[in-house]
Amino acid sequence: MNVLITLAHPERQSFNGGLADIAKERLEAAGHSVELNDLYRKGFDPVEGAHQYPRRETTDIFYPLDEQKSHFEQGQLPDDVQREIALLDWADLLILQFPLWWHSQPAILKGWFDRVLVFGGLYSGSKRYNNGHFAGKKAICSVTTGSPEKAFMPFGRAGNMVEWLWPIHSSLYYVGFDVLPPQVSYGVQGGGIQYQAEHQLEQHLRDLRESWSDRVTNLKVEPAIPFTGWDDWDHDGVLRDNHPMRWRP
Repeated sequence: MNVLITLAHPERQSFNGGLADIAKERLEAAGHSVELNDLYRKGFDPVEGAHQYPRRETTDIFYPLDEQKSHFEQGQLPDDVQREIALLDWADLLILQFPLWWHSQPAILKGWFDRVLVFGGLYSGSKRYNNGHFAGKKAICSVTTGSPEKAFMPFGRAGNMVEWLWPIHSSLYYVGFDVLPPQVSYGVQGGGIQYQAEHQLEQHLRDLRESWSDRVTNLKVEPAIPFTGWDDWDHDGVLRDNHPMRWRP
């Protein structure tokens, strides 16, 4: 299995960096081919804009989707985007490793979605969801948070973690990935902020690393989060009345 670990944290020696290393080590030891893709270290530019497309279709107004489609079809996408797409096409499993910042992924990873998942190439009106470009491939988010786990429960002060990760999971499914349940490492504090005594925090962090280490080699056979697909929706894109997931009083 080919595995792409895309890391989005500005400090390579961070806990996130350590989790990326653990995944790489365990997967390689199990015989898989692994590429660790550090977005900050490679200086990935997350900002989509006209400056990325020197051979634009229109010069007076910038239409991002039009330019993505045109440049993809002509094989003239920016070099960094082409390299990222090549990595995704190579991989059977994508691991996104990042901290939860402001209830979402870091800006560099959001920009990676904006620039790399190009319209007309990796998705279109008919090539998305269960008919997506990456159908048959798996993806998982390995996420760290500062607050403890109970704060992210449905009635917790931080809000339901399922809801915070829904946009990211939806984006991955949109381009065809089978999305695995996330690996969430709660209570990873930094900068002098901590909810536990130092010895308790150290043990907590060891437990989180061990949990990820135990899980990572079994990702290939894990079942994905169930999503609805084209056959489940009517012509308006609404879940069909007779679908078993449709709620009825």
